[in-house]
Amino acid sequence: MKLYYTPGACSMAAHIVLAESGLPYSTTRVNLKDKTTETGEDYTKINPKGYVPCVRLDNGAMIGENTALLGYLGELKPAAGLMPAAGTIENYRVREWLGFVSSEMHRNCTPFFRPDTPEATLQAQREILRKRLAYLETELAGKSFLTGQAFTSADAYLFVVLNWFGHVGIDLAAYPNAKAFHARVAARAAVQQVMKDEGLLKAA
Repeated sequence: MKLYYTPGACSMAAHIVLAESGLPYSTTRVNLKDKTTETGEDYTKINPKGYVPCVRLDNGAMIGENTALLGYLGELKPAAGLMPAAGTIENYRVREWLGFVSSEMHRNCTPFFRPDTPEATLQAQREILRKRLAYLETELAGKSFLTGQAFTSADAYLFVVLNWFGHVGIDLAAYPNAKAFHARVAARAAVQQVMKDEGLLKAA
């Protein structure tokens, strides 16, 4: 498998899931500004949508969109425990969280990465995100991860989105459960390795 990624972007969630799974994979960095890969390829010819993540499977098929991709990757190696067994309520709970992180967290962060977004819009988005964080704060009470004590694909996605909150201008210190969750995931060996691989953390 080959993951097309941009450092620190939402593709980092798929990168973490792949690293946690122990499955063999390679990566290619994408410059989203000029839509080229690190080898000079036109990324839009690889993924016409022009954004990350995107994974090329060993059979040549391509799959993207975190709500689909993270579930797919998590199920490839059941022993890793990243997705509960298909068809179970536990599996759908993880998928429910993938949807929430995508539509209620990720989407509402997007305007902060557009230089022409009006300040009034950004302030409105912050208020929405604070409400979503308040909900997360309640849901994370007494749990290590979103669905309990086991790390799943949804936790990888939430971790990446929470990484952006410094840029968004929201201090996680006001949400101790969310802050503790973020620190807990950041300390995982696979996450540390991915952050180093993406140039976000200096190698020791």
